[in-house]
Amino acid sequence: MRFVIIGAGRVGLRTARVLRDEGHEVTLIERDAAKADTARAQEFEVIVGDGSRESVLQDAGIETADALGALTGDLNVNFSACLIASHHGCRTVMRIDEDYREEIYQKYADEVDEIVYPERLGAIGAKNALLGGSITAIADVAQSLQIVLITVSEQSPMKGYTLSEVTLPSNARILAFGKADEPLGIPLPDDSLEAGDRVAVLAEFSELSGVRQLLVGEEPSAAAVAGGE
Repeated sequence: MRFVIIGAGRVGLRTARVLRDEGHEVTLIERDAAKADTARAQEFEVIVGDGSRESVLQDAGIETADALGALTGDLNVNFSACLIASHHGCRTVMRIDEDYREEIYQKYADEVDEIVYPERLGAIGAKNALLGGSITAIADVAQSLQIVLITVSEQSPMKGYTLSEVTLPSNARILAFGKADEPLGIPLPDDSLEAGDRVAVLAEFSELSGVRQLLVGEEPSAAAVAGGE
């Protein structure tokens, strides 16, 4: 596949390297000459210019690209580039850096295919490392919603029950289920919970400690999952 990435900074250049390592073709757009030189030194094709201008995007070959990643630190540049790329039939991914607020997400969500928030993703990774153990945050879906992957423990009050018998808090849903030695799949009512099984749950931050108590068996006060950083 072929990708155009706007921004050869920390996020953009790292993304470009990952894509290239997987065999994809990547063209970078960067208006800072020093950053452009750094990317060229790593043997990337780089167009120097403002990625929010259609002529610059055309120089980068937007007409033949499969997707555009607008990954600069400038929200206005990112959004403008995505609007132009969408007219050329590209999948669009836009980075936001402002403090995560639901109104920001909603303002842009309908206009682009995907929104990424690197600082929030980094915070999720740090939180997982700090918490360790049986619960892993996978993604923030909205300001108050998170998907977590929970490993059922020996101490779980729900061990031995079927999924149809598990009553989660009202604002939590099971999305996927996998036995300890099997991949995740569609949760079925007759699936039974045993130690080591994994459950993907969508829940509001306020409900995560209750979900943990049911599936892991820990008291909420001992290892509550905080939604904000």
